[in-house]
Amino acid sequence: MSRRQVNPSRRFADSGVIPFASALQSKSRSSPYLSVALIITGALLLIVYLNRGSGGFGGSKAAVNRVEGDFSCTTEVQRAIPILKKAYGDSMHKILHVGPETCSVVSMLLKEEDTEAWGVEPYDIEDADANCKSLVRKGIVRVADIKFPLPYKKKSFSLVIVSDALDYLSPKYLNKTLPELARVSVDGLIIFTGYPGHQRAKIADISKFGRPAKMRSSSWWIRFFVQTSLAENEAPMKKFEQAAVKKSYDPSCQIFHLKSYH
Repeated sequence: MSRRQVNPSRRFADSGVIPFASALQSKSRSSPYLSVALIITGALLLIVYLNRGSGGFGGSKAAVNRVEGDFSCTTEVQRAIPILKKAYGDSMHKILHVGPETCSVVSMLLKEEDTEAWGVEPYDIEDADANCKSLVRKGIVRVADIKFPLPYKKKSFSLVIVSDALDYLSPKYLNKTLPELARVSVDGLIIFTGYPGHQRAKIADISKFGRPAKMRSSSWWIRFFVQTSLAENEAPMKKFEQAAVKKSYDPSCQIFHLKSYH
């Protein structure tokens, strides 16, 4: 009696255990030890299959996203807000965020209790959503080229947070922009910037920003801060690190805590 050929790919489509259950019901002369071995093997294969589906693939996807440059430090700012609140306390009451997608950060900050927030979007917002355009109309978010003086008075904000903006500036413009960011803050300047080799600008970003992002090392930034007379804000930095450990927060961007100009 001829047997119909079974497509091997279907054996694992139906949960991975049906072929082994069928083996038990067979009237063949196979040894009972063989049947037990097949059952154990099937159970092991099922466990491996479920583990790959629940955790392994998610981890791989995260790794690919990071390598391909899918991650933005503006998104990292939103993740870090609870940690920043622990580190800066009352200084989180009047914040200016500077960077692309600032509307998302400002909207999140405005939901925090006793917090006022403003934003500067350095690039065009033609494709912005209705919420962002509403923030612009109200004057909460401004579209401004950060290579030029910011449209705010000295010490207008308790904290200034900048992300995904300085990476697109050459040292020539950084010499002007960093002092401006420090000028309008009272209690500190927090910089979120990418790691060298981790984030890369996509083609659309290059056309939008005019140049690819330049991811610089921490040693490069520290030397530059010294040249521009920007000192490390040691007290909140230590509090931030302690809070990050307690919350198991592992930042995907470099974070620098700097003092304001006084």
